[in-house]
Amino acid sequence: MRNLIAYAPYRRGIESATNSHFPSWMGGLSEARQAGFVGIELEPYGFLPLDADTVNMALYLKELEVCAGTISEPLSMRSKQAEILEKTERLCAFLQQIGTGILVVNDRVNDERSYYAGLSDEAPRLSEARWVHMMETISKMSTIAGQYHIRVVVLPHVGGYIEYEDEIERMLQDLPRTNVGLCLDTGHLYYAGMDPAQSLIRYAERLEHLHFSDIDIAKQYNAVQNRIGYWQACTEGVMCPLGEGGVLFGEVYKVLDDIGYKGWIAIEQRREPCDTSTILSDLKKSRQYLVDRDF
Repeated sequence: MRNLIAYAPYRRGIESATNSHFPSWMGGLSEARQAGFVGIELEPYGFLPLDADTVNMALYLKELEVCAGTISEPLSMRSKQAEILEKTERLCAFLQQIGTGILVVNDRVNDERSYYAGLSDEAPRLSEARWVHMMETISKMSTIAGQYHIRVVVLPHVGGYIEYEDEIERMLQDLPRTNVGLCLDTGHLYYAGMDPAQSLIRYAERLEHLHFSDIDIAKQYNAVQNRIGYWQACTEGVMCPLGEGGVLFGEVYKVLDDIGYKGWIAIEQRREPCDTSTILSDLKKSRQYLVDRDF
């Protein structure tokens, strides 16, 4: 394989590490190893204890590496900024201690935008003031991360306020390359009406981290037509194992080869939180899909 492949624990559709359906952190590491992964992303916040000695020993025993930390928060809410920056400080201090150099940041899914997933022309945009505040928050997160030699990469995410092409373009203009990089997710791009392969070409100079996910075409069509919110769509299986949905990974593979991307690829497949019956088999299936195609 040409790229290092990581497991993203939030495949389970859980946003909080305190959710009763979330596995123990050691259970999550075991899951990743059983499926053959060499890396893992830290999501949600609090999934792993922020104790470097404990985590480094566990990673050593499981033969895993943390490829990135993640923070998913309502970035445009002024009342949340102090809390977000505090989390950033704590997480980056921890990431530095375990040798991880990437922090993935995304605007959290919200009710207003969730029901417009896949409907770029109709989806409400942020006011100018809230957009400016969001950019300010990300910039401050980047400054904090830089003090720990951590690079912030922004992930356009379905149901958040950085999702559609116009928002990605504006964000990249407002936050220069010296401040932040970009993390793209094939499934989120597809859901938002963009061509994943062409998007990778378009944003190649800013691309520093990558997520692979796939979207069930029929289930996405139903979700968009009936204004089913993003989380409900995930519950109904809109995200599927790689190769079973609408993302053309053959084209993605060619683009990654053309642009020379050699970084991490984290696999995501959000689902109903309490549905754990096929997690391990889906993990193995998605990873094998990539192995067979020499990703």
